[in-house]
Amino acid sequence: MSEEQIRENFYAQDAETVLSKLDSTKEGLSSAEVNARMEKYGPNTLNEGEQKSLLSKFVDQFKDFMIVVLLAAAVISGVLGEFSDAIIILLVVILNAVLGVYQEAKAEEAIAALKQMASPQAHVKRDGHVVTVRSDEIVPGDIVLLEAGDVVPADIRLFESNSLKVEEAALTGESVPVSKELVEVEPDAGIGDRLNMVFSSTNITYGRATGVVVGTGMNTEVGNIANMLANAEESKTPLQENQDQLGKSLTILILVIAVVMFVVGILNNRDWLEMLLTSISVAVAAIPEGLPAITTIILALGTQKMAKRNALVRKLPAVETLGGTEVICSDKTGTLTMNQMTVEKVYYNGQIHDASEAIELDLPVMKIMNYANDTKISNDGSLIGDPTETAMIQYGLDKGMNLKEDLAKEPRVGEVPFESDRKLMSTIHELSDGRYLVATKGAPDELLKRTNTIDLNGDVQPLTEAIREEILASNTGLAVQALRVLAMAYKIVDSIPEEMTSKAVEYDLTYAGMIGMIDPERPEAAAAIATAKGAGIRTIMITGDHRDTAQAIATRLGIIEEGQHDAVLTGAELNKQSDEEFARNVEQYSVYARVSPEHKVRIVKAWQNHGKVVSMTGDGVNDAPSLKTADIGVGMGITGTEVSKGASDMVLADDNFQTIVVAVEEGRKVFANIQKAVQFLLSANLGEVLTLFIATFLGWTILEPVHILWINLVTDTFPAIALGLEKAESDIMKQKPRGRSSNFFSNGVGGAIIYQGIIEGGITLFVYWWAISNPVIGHGEQLAHMDAETMAFITLGLIQLFHAYNTKSVYKSIFQVGLFSNKTLIYATMLSAVLLLGVILTPGLNAFFGVSVLTGTQWTVSVLSALAIVPIVEIIKFIQRQFFGKH
Repeated sequence: MSEEQIRENFYAQDAETVLSKLDSTKEGLSSAEVNARMEKYGPNTLNEGEQKSLLSKFVDQFKDFMIVVLLAAAVISGVLGEFSDAIIILLVVILNAVLGVYQEAKAEEAIAALKQMASPQAHVKRDGHVVTVRSDEIVPGDIVLLEAGDVVPADIRLFESNSLKVEEAALTGESVPVSKELVEVEPDAGIGDRLNMVFSSTNITYGRATGVVVGTGMNTEVGNIANMLANAEESKTPLQENQDQLGKSLTILILVIAVVMFVVGILNNRDWLEMLLTSISVAVAAIPEGLPAITTIILALGTQKMAKRNALVRKLPAVETLGGTEVICSDKTGTLTMNQMTVEKVYYNGQIHDASEAIELDLPVMKIMNYANDTKISNDGSLIGDPTETAMIQYGLDKGMNLKEDLAKEPRVGEVPFESDRKLMSTIHELSDGRYLVATKGAPDELLKRTNTIDLNGDVQPLTEAIREEILASNTGLAVQALRVLAMAYKIVDSIPEEMTSKAVEYDLTYAGMIGMIDPERPEAAAAIATAKGAGIRTIMITGDHRDTAQAIATRLGIIEEGQHDAVLTGAELNKQSDEEFARNVEQYSVYARVSPEHKVRIVKAWQNHGKVVSMTGDGVNDAPSLKTADIGVGMGITGTEVSKGASDMVLADDNFQTIVVAVEEGRKVFANIQKAVQFLLSANLGEVLTLFIATFLGWTILEPVHILWINLVTDTFPAIALGLEKAESDIMKQKPRGRSSNFFSNGVGGAIIYQGIIEGGITLFVYWWAISNPVIGHGEQLAHMDAETMAFITLGLIQLFHAYNTKSVYKSIFQVGLFSNKTLIYATMLSAVLLLGVILTPGLNAFFGVSVLTGTQWTVSVLSALAIVPIVEIIKFIQRQFFGKH
């Protein structure tokens, strides 16, 4: 047996062929052969993959282009003797790296979580005897015995099965346990259709079986997922892409400015060394060294806000990424639905009734669904058993039925267990009059073959062909709504049948009714999808369920319209499309049914190839690779496996789809606030650069290096952080997603930076010109120049503080968004103003900074000129709203 055989399609081969290819028999392997195969294939465990060291994670934080630019600026500042600048920049960069490593410390836990899902023990045949071994000691060719309650230890091809049902939701997304059968399966069958196979880490819920191990460790379907997860490409988030783009744009702009200044200075016969130092100083001043740290702080504040709203962020950039989401690919089971089978319709007395209606507890249909049932009620009241059966018991309990008391009066004395070939089960109960009740439930078409009467309002009548047709029509009507339908029948006999067989028990029954069950949609999901649609976000539903079920749920949720069949694609149909063909067609599909983990990754990548920002939500093992591939993976905190949580960027603590919409709003707000910080910082820096740039051309020494450093230090950081606490604008969820193509300069921010920077520079130059044109009488030339520099210093600093209020919105008036709505901004600007003015008003400090004490007139001109930035920008915004339709 070669290693290549381990991944063969054994499900498409008969059992004898499989055993032969695996060099095994139904009596199991010998101990010697087990040891040899263990040596060859290794233990039945999953590879954890290479783990990054803490140092490696720390170094990765410095690969961002903006960080590289800042490090270069720090080196240049140090060479020029501006050690304060260099130290500040380095501190900012290191703080940013530390926060990044801290937030992402648990990013690679998914493979370890997969490993922990393995069954601790298994029953196998070896040397002709059944023994219990650890699951990691299982090898290909082992014969494994399975029964209800077991976790499947490996991928197994069954050759014996007795009413086996397997819970595969975590692997396939199928919402109900799958009945396994010893049938032939097509070679191209998906995982959910391989009925003669059971898979590692799934759960046996009913029956028992025996099979041969065909795959262990990384050669199982779960191992395949682990491999996909380990090799999944992690693309940069839109925020990271925007930071890179901003860094590159600023670098080009700064270099152009520095070169132009140097060339013009040389042409004006200025000393080349002096011009070189001046040009480099201006370039360093233009870099917003605090931006990465401020961005990180705004994101961190966003994570705190989102945590309070049940969205737990594992990676900082995820806060903003969700805000840019254009497509949400959502797993159905457990995410859009409850992952809990529920009775929705009940048919009795010839009519279909809604499950919410009152029902008489002594109706035959009510009694049969609860009696012909293997669900166990634990001491704490929880239900243990097959989800379909627990749904019926829960329905009875909700209606007030006391099942324990009823079964004590009419105990079960016999049964004919469920078998997949006949699709029925029956129980026999002793009645108080000494007779016996036969309670039978199963597939409607099979049950009708065994009935000849019907109970209508307590009157047993012959089951005519017309009534039979009406029952089948009702069954079809329920089935097209994607309801799982089970029928109930009964009879009363004088004695217990001698043989507990279908032939001896299940005949001459009286039809009692039927029930329709479904894994219902979450109550809030439809509203959340509608809200997302209003925000320009498309919801895509992905499930392992059958096409009809998927289409019905998607219609009920509002994802597709009634009868929109062409919007649904199955995994088998997807397999027939190449990646290129699927990428062309992906926009026409909103629902995917019977899909595998590979399909989910293809769906995410197809949308990404269209340039869309894609979010993927899910809770199962099968969702992990696509969660990691998506721009943002969203795991479920309650029903989600540790694997899906570990692969996610964000986890919903309440498993509520509505929380995703809340997180989108928060994410949009975070990006909008980062844009405000960018607008504030870059317009301020542009104002500084233009001031120095034009002053150099005019031969003015308008500001000293220490002035620029202090303004950047006290006026940039605090207001920029405070802008990160701005409330979301009222129409933020009525706007289209910004998408991958947008950046920090989108939505008018770039234009605002330019015109507002020009205004700031122009006002500062005007104040300096006014000061040198109107010197204080008695002040000499040197003191008059110091006065002018001081006025320029205080004007440029105050302009930036006043301007912080302009950046609360690109186009809206500060009175629309609320002048005093952000108390943190008020405190931040007041603190910055105290620090700024303190160097002028504090004796000793003013001498150190080379500034003078101004007269009342000089203070008035400086403050009013700085304040002028507000009405000027308000007028421009008004014009933009009135004449250009900006909002």
